Amino acid sequence: MMCLIAFAYQVHPLYELILIGNRDEFHARPSDALHAHVDAPGVYGGRDAQAGGGWLLVHAAGRLVTVTNVRHGSPEQAKRSRGQLVKGLITDTRPAAALHAISDAEAKRFGRFNALAFDRDGLSYLRNFPEVSRERLGPGVYGLSNGALNTPWPKVARTRSALEAWLDRGDADPTALLDILKHQQQFADAELPDTGVGLEWERLLSSPFIVGEHYGTRASSLVLVGRDQIRFIEQSFGPNATPLGQRELLIAREPA
Repeated sequence: MMCLIAFAYQVHPLYELILIGNRDEFHARPSDALHAHVDAPGVYGGRDAQAGGGWLLVHAAGRLVTVTNVRHGSPEQAKRSRGQLVKGLITDTRPAAALHAISDAEAKRFGRFNALAFDRDGLSYLRNFPEVSRERLGPGVYGLSNGALNTPWPKVARTRSALEAWLDRGDADPTALLDILKHQQQFADAELPDTGVGLEWERLLSSPFIVGEHYGTRASSLVLVGRDQIRFIEQSFGPNATPLGQRELLIAREPA
């Protein structure tokens, strides 16, 4: 799952949506890097080779769906895969409306999640823990990690502020946004949330980019949704932040 996201919606002259994010996961969990999905024409993104879902997927029709888990104590058991939620929504012609319309009972069948769904009609947010809540998002800059939308955890606040600063500068090179995701500094104990995982894990998880032998940031992503094209860049990493390469796709946006 994605574990840190910052996104700007309808605030840039060239891009309807700008999204940056880090996917944090156990390094032993098998996954496929950014690619075109041959079993779902028009769909692009990585794939969880264990459960078959995705953490950040786009469609050439100008759609995007992504998900984070919600951190609260020990891992859940016997819940539906959050990645399958992403996989199902991205093939819907109106995923923002479909996400918004998911019933409370259906949402609760999945592991604890935050989900975002974007298409030509809008941008929706759905959270299923501790209670189900849903929202249609307006223009603005947002941050999301493993709490609720815009919860001011230090890494969320830092990443969101850095995205806002990039927008204010009007930088010509959007790939500089990937540098925002590389910050490895852990924050002071007094600034950390208490999500029930213990102080050592709170410290490890506090930095935007997580470095570890067994668990850490596996991918940093940038998605730029323009009027005619979607640009998708993914940088992959192994244990202890070992670079594993970069993939970039320029996807012609299909007409409405």
